[in-house]
Amino acid sequence: MASRALSLPNILTYARIVCVPLVVMCFFLEGQLRSPDYARWTALGIFAAASITDYFDGYLARAWNQSSTIGRMLDPIADKLLVAAVLLLLAAEGSIAGWSLWAAIIILCREILVSGLREYLAELKVSVPVTRLAKWKTTIQMISIGFLLAGPAGDQFLPGITQVGLALLWVSALVTLYTGYDYFRAGLRHIDD
Repeated sequence: MASRALSLPNILTYARIVCVPLVVMCFFLEGQLRSPDYARWTALGIFAAASITDYFDGYLARAWNQSSTIGRMLDPIADKLLVAAVLLLLAAEGSIAGWSLWAAIIILCREILVSGLREYLAELKVSVPVTRLAKWKTTIQMISIGFLLAGPAGDQFLPGITQVGLALLWVSALVTLYTGYDYFRAGLRHIDD
């Protein structure tokens, strides 16, 4: 059990969880919520590394036959912590504002609802597999958040980075709605009153 908990795939998942406060701290380096260019680039680097571990932890666990209960439990939690924390940070900092807040709210609500559904179905011993479209949704989310973390610092390098990030956030929100509906449709078959 201990060897599985300390396998490389699980260590990558733990590292992704540790990256959450590190990304947030980048915006508080000067003691208050600010986003100087160096902080944005640092946050983007940490976020990109964490996002890459999301691919490799699952891939390595399957390839090396190191799947574990703790890994299956923590992997989606790590993803949701990373996405939720950074979306809230970007909203508080102002990169996500106005109508674009709705895209972030849709994403966060779907993540919470699907997590609740999965927990309920797990009690019934029903597994809801992750679909290919849901994996694409996660990829689009991570890319959009990366663009938004670069934000104004990225706009100085290549104008329009923030706008691309916001557009991808909306694409992600729309795909999120569809995949959320798909999960609920599959889950409703198992819900008894």
